[in-house]
Amino acid sequence: MDQIKIKAEVRTEHGTAAVRRLRQTGMIPGSVMKMKKGGTELIKMPAHDFMMAMRGHASKQLLVTLDMDGKEVPALMREMQNDVLAGTPVHVDFSEVSLTEKVRVTVPLYLVGEAVGVKIGGGVLEQTLRTISVECLPEDIAEKFEIDVSALDVDQTMFVRDLKLGDKQTIVTRPEIPVAVVKAPDDMPASKGGASAESEKSPEVIKKGKEEEKKA
Repeated sequence: MDQIKIKAEVRTEHGTAAVRRLRQTGMIPGSVMKMKKGGTELIKMPAHDFMMAMRGHASKQLLVTLDMDGKEVPALMREMQNDVLAGTPVHVDFSEVSLTEKVRVTVPLYLVGEAVGVKIGGGVLEQTLRTISVECLPEDIAEKFEIDVSALDVDQTMFVRDLKLGDKQTIVTRPEIPVAVVKAPDDMPASKGGASAESEKSPEVIKKGKEEEKKA
C-alpha cells in the first residue's frame, strides 16, 4: 500500500461557530485518539491537501502518516464525515496506532467474475454481505477484497468461511454468515406478464357477477 502522508497541526478552535469559521478558511477539523499519552488531540488539516491525499482511495479506514510539525505519527483513519450536499469532508477522526500491533478494521467486499449459475443456469447473483471485519497489522490493511464468484452455481451460497483473504488478515466476522448466493430463476418474483394475465380475468369476473345479480 502506498504511504498516505497528511500534514496536520494542533488546533485550539472548538465549538460549532469556531469550527465553521475554520472550514471557511479552507481547513478541515479533526481529532486524533492518542495511544501513548491517552486522551484525544484536536487537529486541523488543509482541505485541499487532504482531498488530494485521499484521491483514489475508497476505503474509510486507512493507515496514514500525520505530519505533526515535523513529527510523523502513524494513525488509522476511523471516520470521515462529509457535507450532505457538497460531498466534501467536514471532519475526520484518527486513532494513533503502533505498526507492530494488530488492529481491527472493516473492509469492503467486491464480487468479481461471472458466476456459472448466472452464465449457464440463468440464475441471479445476490451479494448479501458487503463488508467484513478482519484483524491485521496496520501496514497490511487492505482497502478492499475482491471475491471471485465464477465457480458459484445455481442454489449455491458462498459463506464467510469460504473466503481466502491471505495469511496477513484474520477474519473476525462469523464464519456462517452468507456472502453471496445464486438464486434459481424459479425463486424470482412473478413477472409483469403474470400480473397482466390475472388482471385480464377481472372484467370477466365482474361481468359474471353483475349478470348473476340481475337473475336474482
